[in-house]
Amino acid sequence: MTLLAHQQAQPTSPLTSHEELAVLLIEARVRTLLLIESLTDDDVARQHDPLMSPILWDLGHIAGFEALWLGQNLDGPIEFGEMPGLYDPFAHPRRDRGALPLPGRADILAALAAVRERTLERVGTLALDGPSPLLRDGYVVHMVAQHEYQHNETMLQALQLKQGAPYRAPRTSAQAAAATALPAGMVSVPGGVYPLGTDDRASAYDNERPRHAQALTPFAIDVAPVSNGDYLAFIDDGGYRTRRWWSEAGWTWQDAAGAEAPMYWTRAESGWRTRSMDRVHDVEPAHPVCHVSWYEAEAYSRWAGKRLPTEAEWEVAASWDPAAHRARRFPWGERPPTAADANVDQLRFGTAPIGSYAGNLSPLGCSGMIGDVWEWTSSELTAYPGFEAFPYPEYSAVFFGVECKVLRGGSWATRPGAIRNTFRNWDYPIRRQIFSGFRCARDE
Repeated sequence: MTLLAHQQAQPTSPLTSHEELAVLLIEARVRTLLLIESLTDDDVARQHDPLMSPILWDLGHIAGFEALWLGQNLDGPIEFGEMPGLYDPFAHPRRDRGALPLPGRADILAALAAVRERTLERVGTLALDGPSPLLRDGYVVHMVAQHEYQHNETMLQALQLKQGAPYRAPRTSAQAAAATALPAGMVSVPGGVYPLGTDDRASAYDNERPRHAQALTPFAIDVAPVSNGDYLAFIDDGGYRTRRWWSEAGWTWQDAAGAEAPMYWTRAESGWRTRSMDRVHDVEPAHPVCHVSWYEAEAYSRWAGKRLPTEAEWEVAASWDPAAHRARRFPWGERPPTAADANVDQLRFGTAPIGSYAGNLSPLGCSGMIGDVWEWTSSELTAYPGFEAFPYPEYSAVFFGVECKVLRGGSWATRPGAIRNTFRNWDYPIRRQIFSGFRCARDE
C-alpha cells in the first residue's frame, strides 16, 4: 500500500445529527451577538477603516449567506455563490461599504433572527444521508456556521481598528500563564513523500481537497513562532532600515508605509508598547509577534539566516505522525480544539505566552501551530492537483493566482470550528490588520 493509499484508508467521522447541526448554528449566533453587545449604534454603523467593513455589513452578509444556502439554494440549482444586492462582496469592495444605504441595527438583527427561525425549521428536515453532496453529513450547515465564524474574526479585525473609544472586549477567559521555559530551536524533517490536504466532505472547504502526495526535500522548521523578543532584536539591529533584508517589493511597501515595527506598536519612554482591543501594555517578549505583514516576516527570516516555510512544509510539521505513519487533523490528534488545547475561540482577546499550552505540540515537536497567530508561509494560493470548486467558485477558486500568500494555523480570534491542520487562509502580502505572525524554516 502506498503512503497516499494508507492515508485514504483512514476512517471518516460519523454522521452529524440534525440536533447537533442546530446546536452548531445556535452557538455561532450566541457568539456573534456577544461580540457586538457593548457596541453603540454608531459603532456598528461606522466604517472604522477602509480595510474593513462596517459591522452592520458583516451582520447583514451573515444573514444573507444563511438565507441563500439554507433556503434558496436547497430548492433549486445553485445560480450564484454570493447573494446579490447590498451584501455581495464582489459588487461592493470593502472600501466602498461604508457608503452603502445599510439598514439600521434593529432591522438587521431582526433579519438575522427571522432567517435563523426559518433555518432551524429547515435543518430538521435535511436528508443528511442522501445523494446530495451539499447535504451529506450536513456539509452546507457546517459551511454556513464556518462562514459566520470567519466573519466573527473579520469583525474583530475591524474592532481592533475602531475609531473613538476602544472596543470593550467581553473577556471571559483568563490570560494563560507563561511556560517555564520558552520553546526554542528547530525541528529537522526528513525528505520524502507526504500526504497533504484532506478528502473530508463534511466540513473542509474545497481548497483543502483532495488529499494528495507531495515530495519534500529535507528541511528544518522553528519549534515555536517568532516571539516579540525575537522580533525586537530585529528592530534593534536596524532591521527596518537595512535594505538587504528586504525584497524589492517589500522595501517599496516598507518605505511607503513608513513601518518601523508591527502594527499597533508605539514607542514610549519605557520602550515599545502595544494594544489589543482595549488593553494597552508593554510589548511582552514571550508572546508571539502579531500584526506583521508578509513582507516583514520575509525580511525577518532573511535577517535570521532562514526563510519562510512553504505551506506544504508547515502542514507536514503540524500533522505528520511518523510513528503512526499518518497525518493528524490537529497537532494533538483528531479531537477539535478546546480552550485547554490552544489559544483559539476569541475570549482572551489577545495572544498567550509561547508554550503556554503543553498539549499543543505536533508529533514532530512543533509548538503552538494552532491558535495565537496565523502564520505566513512563502506559498501563493493555488489549486491542489485534482481540485474541484464546490459548492461555488467564489469561495476560493477566484483567488487562485492573484498573488495572495497562504497563512496557516488560526489565531486567538479564530473559532475552533474554523481551523484544522489542512485549513488554508490567504491574504495580500501587505496586510497586517489580520492577526498574523510566522515561524521560520531553512533547507537541510
